[in-house]
Amino acid sequence: MKSKKNLLKQLDILPHFTKSTIYQLGSQFGLKNSTVNTYISRFLKRKDILPLRRGLYISADFFTKNKSDISYSFYLANIIRTPSYVSSWTALQYHNLTTEAIRSITSVTSKVTRDYETKAGTFSYQSIKKELFSDYSLVKGKFDFFVASPSKALFDLLYFRTHQFRSIKFDDAEKIVEELRIDISEMSEEERKNFYEKVKTYLHE
Repeated sequence: MKSKKNLLKQLDILPHFTKSTIYQLGSQFGLKNSTVNTYISRFLKRKDILPLRRGLYISADFFTKNKSDISYSFYLANIIRTPSYVSSWTALQYHNLTTEAIRSITSVTSKVTRDYETKAGTFSYQSIKKELFSDYSLVKGKFDFFVASPSKALFDLLYFRTHQFRSIKFDDAEKIVEELRIDISEMSEEERKNFYEKVKTYLHE
């Protein structure tokens, strides 16, 4: 019983962990993998640990202490599906370009589109062409995360909203931005320029 408490204490200080991490920690207490599996089942049943996806978990205690920190949510978004970066509505809100209510954290990935409903929130991943998987940066802090630049976040939003800009022209893209009530005037001049150049290049205009 003491080993179970000690194992949970070790997990409570980690921002995330895998099943192999639990096995490694368990071995330090002389626990066999079969015993660790039993502990994992109990931890999940008691909600001491929360599943993000198969084989990936977070501590309920760690989550409770950090759930109000948006950087932790973005960090988890990067971890749940890799490679990925936070983009679209979520990144636009992060950059203070929209007041749209965010119901899930939207990211862009070079893998297939997928959603994850977890106790830590809803994480949505939209698939983009590898050549467009770009223009994001690492924000360092208590929790590091990758997020799209303002121009790329807006480009990604329109890319998916118009089904990869099918059957639209450049002027249509400008109208859609207005209709979505995105305050593009709050972008820096350089970011606005980057956005329009991205759209024109993609539309071959």
